[in-house]
Amino acid sequence: MSVPVDGGRIAYRRMGSGRPLLVLNGLAATNADWDPTFLEVLASANELILLDHRGIGGSTDNGDPFDIAKLAIDATAVIDALGLEPVCVLGWSMGGFVAQALALDHPTHVDKLILLSTNLGGPRAQLASAAVLTQLTDTSGTPHEQARRLLSLLFPAEFAESVYAAFGDVIAEARAQLSPDLVARQAAAIDAWHRDGVGDRLGELRAPALIAAGTEDAVIPSSNALALANAISGAWLVQLNGGGHAFMAQYPRSIAQVINEFLAV
Repeated sequence: MSVPVDGGRIAYRRMGSGRPLLVLNGLAATNADWDPTFLEVLASANELILLDHRGIGGSTDNGDPFDIAKLAIDATAVIDALGLEPVCVLGWSMGGFVAQALALDHPTHVDKLILLSTNLGGPRAQLASAAVLTQLTDTSGTPHEQARRLLSLLFPAEFAESVYAAFGDVIAEARAQLSPDLVARQAAAIDAWHRDGVGDRLGELRAPALIAAGTEDAVIPSSNALALANAISGAWLVQLNGGGHAFMAQYPRSIAQVINEFLAV
């Protein structure tokens, strides 16, 4: 299923039942890339609406540059088309940037906010090393080389190896289908976010927020979670010891249960 937007269509899929929860993935990721156990536990108490950002997965676009605000507008189109306003919104990494922009620029569309492994952008964000950021958008090498490189960024070393052993072929297949141009355009949107961000606006947020991060995140240092929690009044803060950037795959049941508890309050 998809919804028309300026310059393309936004694809989504639905699963589960209960309160609607819009789910926004990160850089170079689609709605098919979430950990299945994480989704299963979330879907036991929520109806998930899993988006593909423009130009990736089942979504299309016209090849023009875009920014985080544009991706937030795309998300509002899906919310409006499905008649879900207001809706709870979960965003991971770049998806967390989109979730923040959505909640600030379109506040009537957002009920509650879940921000995973993300930052507030602008000068107050603490960034990973230049080497890590370069690796994150590197589409060189074979699909298997790309898969191994990606996993080394998303998880601590031992867990990364176990994921590669079990799912390396699947991840490599997904990397083979990835458009380097789309990754470059997403990276440009992220760069703009890191120049500007929304840190000076987070005090305007009225949506209750849950913020979670892994203590061993190599991509978006976990100190950013504390900065977000300090900036958003009344926010819940969860830090998972030993968790990497994609900690939802390390602790899928425990973090999904925390999210379900937060949404039930």
